Amino acid sequence: MTVRDSYDAVIVGGGHNGLVAAAYLARAGQSVLVLERLATTGGAAVSTRPFAGLDARLSRYSYLVSLLPATIVRDLGLDFAVRRRTVSSYTPAVRGGRATGLLVGAGRTRDSFAALTGSDREYEAWRRFYARTAHVAARVFPTLTEPLPAREALRERIGDEEAWRMLFEEPVGVAVEEHFSDDLVRGVVLTDALIGTFADAHDPSLVQNRCFLYHVIGGGTGDWDVPVGGMGALTDALADTALAAGAHLRTGHEAVRLATDGTHAEVTVRTDDTEFTVGARRVLVNASPQALAALLGEQPPARPEGAQLKVNMLLTRLPRLKDRDVDPHEAFAGTFHIAEGYGQLATAHREATEGRLPASPPSEIYCHSLTDPSILGPDLAARGHHTLTLFGLHTPARLFAADNEGTRATLLAATLAELDAHLDEPIADCLALDADGAPCIEAKTPLDLERELRLPGGHIFHRDLAFPYAAPGTGRWGVETAHPNVLLCGAGAVRGGGVSGIPGHNAAMAVLGR
Repeated sequence: MTVRDSYDAVIVGGGHNGLVAAAYLARAGQSVLVLERLATTGGAAVSTRPFAGLDARLSRYSYLVSLLPATIVRDLGLDFAVRRRTVSSYTPAVRGGRATGLLVGAGRTRDSFAALTGSDREYEAWRRFYARTAHVAARVFPTLTEPLPAREALRERIGDEEAWRMLFEEPVGVAVEEHFSDDLVRGVVLTDALIGTFADAHDPSLVQNRCFLYHVIGGGTGDWDVPVGGMGALTDALADTALAAGAHLRTGHEAVRLATDGTHAEVTVRTDDTEFTVGARRVLVNASPQALAALLGEQPPARPEGAQLKVNMLLTRLPRLKDRDVDPHEAFAGTFHIAEGYGQLATAHREATEGRLPASPPSEIYCHSLTDPSILGPDLAARGHHTLTLFGLHTPARLFAADNEGTRATLLAATLAELDAHLDEPIADCLALDADGAPCIEAKTPLDLERELRLPGGHIFHRDLAFPYAAPGTGRWGVETAHPNVLLCGAGAVRGGGVSGIPGHNAAMAVLGR
């Protein structure tokens, strides 16, 4: 189909937020063009078959869903569902020379706390702490698809001064240390403050608090669910909905320049063999603030830095555990914490800050196929194969600058060694082999994510997360820019980050004058 000369809205970037915006606007009767430089839409929320000759469709980059509001799924009539994990988390440990661990979920949480810590104290503290975050979640999450509240209005809506203090005013490490005594329990709680965020528990900037907040408010409950069919099922459904509503989706089309007078905009587009310009009443940029500045020829904001390792694996079987009290099918069904004690996290952060890879790299692991076997082909599922996803913490991009490939290999080996310490057999013995005989494992550093997805510095949120309330310059919806007809609808918007669709929804609402 020939590209039109002018549209009501041109959306730069076909990731999930851009597709959400496109679907809303097209369904409202607007003419919409989505420009995506890659060969497929979906951005970081895609499913791929990364291992040659094997029918395993992995969520290659982003992998769990918490922040996607059910209202977006309903509004757009998406054919998409999530499934609750039977186990929240398992954290292996060694106590008294014996392999043990903390299992949260499956009706065994209280007993597991007592067995690990020797009393009910930590369990009761856990219940009180997460009752408070659940109270906050129920009040804050609905505001994410409304115009930005003022800070004091959000504070009044929460109506709990203790919760406000521990989440919004002082480092979350203070609350963790006040509520919990056990180092392992403290670490499990703190991890939600560190996913995709390189910070210490007591960082005075409170960047860790903002990360923690977004991890505990999703869906109004804080639950992290498994996307049925893989993450690509969401973006495929969004693309189908946008197309059905009349939006034009163009892959292999890269926006390279953006000019605007505040009323009319022109976007210069480059393909493999040509360059042309399209007009637009409004332009929605589903890319980073750095990319937006580059399109406009403006001074970019400070460069962010990602700090994670993403590893995808396909196994012939789940590995046996040293902790004989927990079945691997339970342990890997939730988040499997490795080297994430409170002290270990602090040490890893200090080592990385000093320019060294952590000696004991912290990481989180889970098995998608235990909750949703549909991502495996029938033959793999019948033979007992499983996927495994690992997300490593405290590995900032700066550590890979001199030798990305070599450092990636070193870090991967160290990370798997930390996992092996809790297994009764090496994880390498469980890896499937692809059609070429190579082990089914791939790892992505921040520099890999920057190269493949143009995440600035490999930062999965595009930049540090912001508290979900209005501040100077945020605008009504948190998507506004200095140009009235240019909106930022990617993860770098206020209330962006994660697979949520919220910036896309909010940008569409701003366009529609809601």
